[in-house]
Amino acid sequence: MSMSSGTPAASPLKLEFPQSLATYADYASAQKSVDYLSDNKFPVEHLMIVGTDLKRVERITGRLTTGRVALGGALSGVWFGLFIGVLFALFTDSNVLTTVLSTVVVGAAFGLIWALVGYAATRGQRDFSSVTQVVATRYEVLVEHKVAAQARETLAGLPGALPNPFA
Repeated sequence: MSMSSGTPAASPLKLEFPQSLATYADYASAQKSVDYLSDNKFPVEHLMIVGTDLKRVERITGRLTTGRVALGGALSGVWFGLFIGVLFALFTDSNVLTTVLSTVVVGAAFGLIWALVGYAATRGQRDFSSVTQVVATRYEVLVEHKVAAQARETLAGLPGALPNPFA
């Protein structure tokens, strides 16, 4: 028999009446302050680190050429073909080497063609490869109101952890 009170379970990503404890320029500093609180026996389950002011950073890793796209597509197809070939080899009675090699060749051809078609569809509007990441520019440590004073008092022992109210 299930007993339900009708109230939804509290989300682990929410605090009860959160207050700002401190704001940092990087995650490592925010993590250091929470670690300090933990080391000093503060109940850290009442804390949360929130990254704010998000920005998207794209690092260009190289120029795309038809040859590079073709090679990447073919190699991707080889891996997929190898995977399919091994699966076929497990469930058939035919020659394992012939099965694996044929699926590798078909996979490479399919990967090559698919990659070139996709590259041609961009019509030269994106002739580079890149890696993208979303990062925060500020990290704020939030604390539940009922333990905020205790958190500030404890964190005051870590030099530079709290903003200077006289600055």
